[in-house]
Amino acid sequence: MNILKVGMVQQSCTDDIAANIAKLKENIRKAAAMGARLIVLQELHNSVYFCKHEDASLCDLAEPVPGPSTEIFGALAKELGVVLVLSLFERRTAGIYHNTAVVIEKDGSIAGKYRKMHIPDDPCYYEKFYFTPGDTGFYPIHTSVGELGVLVCWDQWYPEAARLMALNGAQILIYPTAIGGVATDSPFEQALQCDAWRLVQRGHAVANGLPVVTVNRTGHEDDPSGNTPGIDFWGCSFAAGPQGEIISVFEDEEDVKVADIDLDRTEYVRRGWPFFRDRRIDAYGDILLRYGK
Repeated sequence: MNILKVGMVQQSCTDDIAANIAKLKENIRKAAAMGARLIVLQELHNSVYFCKHEDASLCDLAEPVPGPSTEIFGALAKELGVVLVLSLFERRTAGIYHNTAVVIEKDGSIAGKYRKMHIPDDPCYYEKFYFTPGDTGFYPIHTSVGELGVLVCWDQWYPEAARLMALNGAQILIYPTAIGGVATDSPFEQALQCDAWRLVQRGHAVANGLPVVTVNRTGHEDDPSGNTPGIDFWGCSFAAGPQGEIISVFEDEEDVKVADIDLDRTEYVRRGWPFFRDRRIDAYGDILLRYGK
């Protein structure tokens, strides 16, 4: 067995960026002490989830890649000898910003980055105001611990994204995430949404014969505009195996866990369920249409 110990850091965030980063560093150290060789952080982990309303001044939170955060976390990765998956608000140039996952190699260098491709626009999730859609494609990032198929949050609803990462050689699908319930939705509706969120990602694991690691934020964050009561982030981070089986799961509390992921199991699962062999690639042309013919 080729066991990869994957650390997952689920935490709440405040407006105090320095305090958020200090807590992240402490939690990364905890995961490393528990044996993690790869550690995944949640989406936009340095700050509160600022997309709850539209305010152009918040673009001041964006930073270049490489930049301050890759230096801070790069030094920590090198010290601990771990691979880190970061999620940053990237400033590409004036007026062009991305929601970007950055993978830091265990020597502190940048192994690669992925810019979020699917950008939502919903109450309390006004990401189209801030983020330009990604242009990096669906290609895994090569690291010392394997080929990492890193996607970001809203990407997790799209089977095409997971499939393309798998077809391009990903050994594991990774989703830094910031998702929760808007309090204007009923508790019943929020429960349905959370269950669907878990279910669709477990489906990506099954359809592609790959393990999935999803790390979400937790805690309540107010809506500064006052138009809604804000977001209650679900937490519920989890790791699943290539048949959708749950390996590790969080509740809604802050926590650090390490999951044992068997990267060799994909070979066994795909031999039994040879979905890639049986794909009718000659018949899928309409997938490139917006809707029907």
